[in-house]
Amino acid sequence: MTINKSIELPTKPNEKLEVSDIFKIDSKMSVKGFKEKTEWVPEIDEGYIFDKETTLSILAGFNHNRRVMVQGFHGTGKSTHIEQIAARLNWPCVRINLDSHISRIDLLGKDAIKLKDGKQITEFQEGLLPWSIQNPVALVFDEYDAGRPDVMFVIQRILEVEGKLTLLDQNKVIEPHPSFRLFATTNTVGLGDVTGLYHGTQQINQGQMDRWHILSTLNYLDVNQELKVVLSKVGELKSTKNQEIVKNMIKLANLTRNGFANGDISILMSPRTVISWAQNFKIFKDISDSFKLTFLNKCDDLEKPIINEYFQRCFDIDINENS
Repeated sequence: MTINKSIELPTKPNEKLEVSDIFKIDSKMSVKGFKEKTEWVPEIDEGYIFDKETTLSILAGFNHNRRVMVQGFHGTGKSTHIEQIAARLNWPCVRINLDSHISRIDLLGKDAIKLKDGKQITEFQEGLLPWSIQNPVALVFDEYDAGRPDVMFVIQRILEVEGKLTLLDQNKVIEPHPSFRLFATTNTVGLGDVTGLYHGTQQINQGQMDRWHILSTLNYLDVNQELKVVLSKVGELKSTKNQEIVKNMIKLANLTRNGFANGDISILMSPRTVISWAQNFKIFKDISDSFKLTFLNKCDDLEKPIINEYFQRCFDIDINENS
């Protein structure tokens, strides 16, 4: 996929979809998507489970051009949630991780040396931000609260629905495409790392936070929903006996999540980790060994006794550290 060409789609979405049919949630809302799928549309994960409140918030962003921020602990599937909605709407989607290495130049573009007619010339090469704005793209800023100040001020220009992007180097003003949409995911709510759990996050000034129309919080799924997700990825564990084992895996995961939220431990098991554990259990046929290889070996030695206690409570066996 390349950004040097426009996405060939109608100016506005051209297919009406019923939310209850597409996303399997109780809602009378209808949304519009594109009939045609292009190369920038994410692949559909058929086993994905949608959280109702978060789904409706994101759909409001797509349908009514609202700026939507999704906040929650890591591993809750914030970015994937947006991607999977975009996939079902056939809406092109681009994700940019705003780590501390992403600069203003990376977003806007820079001069590059190119060969033209056998001669070297200097030509401005647009970044992902100007290209996205000019196309029917859902742009997602991951780890929004980790962005550098110079980057945040660039983004602030386009947070208004009709916000134009000015490229001073090019003496150019870019108007947003009618189907351009903007989303962000974040671990905090713009207050910085007040808990000590997310090093590197920045405080976001209130003027910028006010420009986000919708703030949705995405929590972990309940046990039964998460069980469906895991079993959809590891179908070999669908027997009654194995389902009980997977339920205990999820129970342990929830203990780590609560411990993380309370500051007792510095690491948690995301749904992705539970899926990896289930896959490793299928390979090694041993619940303790697969747990160690998937999660325990990543934990701080000082926190391992707490994790071991969680394991004992869920499986009624001790982990032999020396095995």
